[in-house]
Amino acid sequence: MSSLLKGVNLYLIGMMGVGKTTIGRLLAKELGYGFVDTDNVIAQATGKSINELFTEEGEAGFRKLESDVLSQVCAFTKLTISTGGGIVLRRENWGYLHHGLIVWLDAPVELIYSRLAEDSTRPLLQDADPKGKLRSLLEQRIPLYSQADLHIIEREGETPEEVAKGILEAIPSVLKTQDSD
Repeated sequence: MSSLLKGVNLYLIGMMGVGKTTIGRLLAKELGYGFVDTDNVIAQATGKSINELFTEEGEAGFRKLESDVLSQVCAFTKLTISTGGGIVLRRENWGYLHHGLIVWLDAPVELIYSRLAEDSTRPLLQDADPKGKLRSLLEQRIPLYSQADLHIIEREGETPEEVAKGILEAIPSVLKTQDSD
C-alpha cells in the first residue's frame, strides 16, 4: 500500500471525537509512515494546552498556530497527520492539505457526543448545550469536509482497527481516479 501512495501524506480531517489521532496512529503503523497530531505539536511548541491557547489567543489565534504547523508538516513525506476539527475553516489550509490525500472521518453527532461527554479539554464544547454545539459545528463544516478525497463514515460499535482497515481498502480507488485525471 505505501508503494501505491508513493510517500504521499495522509491528512485526517473531521470533527473532534471521530478518532483522528487513534486511527491516524494505526494507519501510520500499517503504512510504515510517521505520525503527527497537529494539536500535540501546537501544545508541545507553546508549552500550553489547546484549552489555554483558546482562552489566551482566542479561536483566531489558535487557528493561525494550526496553519503554521500545517504549513511545516506538509513539507515532509510519508506522514499520517491528524488535524484539528476546525483546520478546514481557513482557506489557506486547503493548499497545504492538497499536498496529500485527505480523508474525512465522519461519525454521527450522537456517537461523537457519547465519546466526548466526559472530556473537559474541548474548548468549543464548553457550552450549555454541547450536543447542539456539535450539531451546529458539523453543519457549518460539512461543505468543507466534503472536499476531502475520501469520505469514511464510522458506525456505532466499529473499532478503530476496522475503520483504519476500511480506509486502507478505499485508498486505491481514490488513487486510481487521481491517476486518470
